[in-house]
Amino acid sequence: MGKKEDYLAAINENRDLILKVASLYTNSKEDRNDVVQEIQYQLWKSFTSFQERSSIRTWMYRVAMNVAIYQLKIGKRKIRSVPLEEDLIAIQVMDDDGYEEKWQLLKSKINQLNLLEKGILFLYLENRSYGEIAQIIGISASNVGTRLSRIKEKLREQIQNNPDHGIR
Repeated sequence: MGKKEDYLAAINENRDLILKVASLYTNSKEDRNDVVQEIQYQLWKSFTSFQERSSIRTWMYRVAMNVAIYQLKIGKRKIRSVPLEEDLIAIQVMDDDGYEEKWQLLKSKINQLNLLEKGILFLYLENRSYGEIAQIIGISASNVGTRLSRIKEKLREQIQNNPDHGIR
């Protein structure tokens, strides 16, 4: 296969990760589509420089997250927190009567995380290993573990400090 065919195969196999990353760092469908196009463009530009030091998926996550964060930074908007889209994280529906309220509270607290924390949590929820997260984000695996512990503690404290949380 040639470069074009390899690229198209990689894009088709990893379309979900591109959409999820773009959704994580955008507010609207138009912004998401713009970021998806920019991610695909940057992947194409750098495809020949992929050195296979990691899996193609790990490399694509890193490029996609870097592009999405860069696009957010250069945008005219000054966004501190990007809303979490419902379909971003697959979550099993529970029979609990307060499920929807609990889910909305958790989403609101996740949306208060900074961009790096949200990215680390996203990758963790995608079942990426600490090593993969470290490669994608550009930090050590032990730093990933430390940051995840802090993120979890931050979310726990924010939820416990919410007087109407109903979560124990």
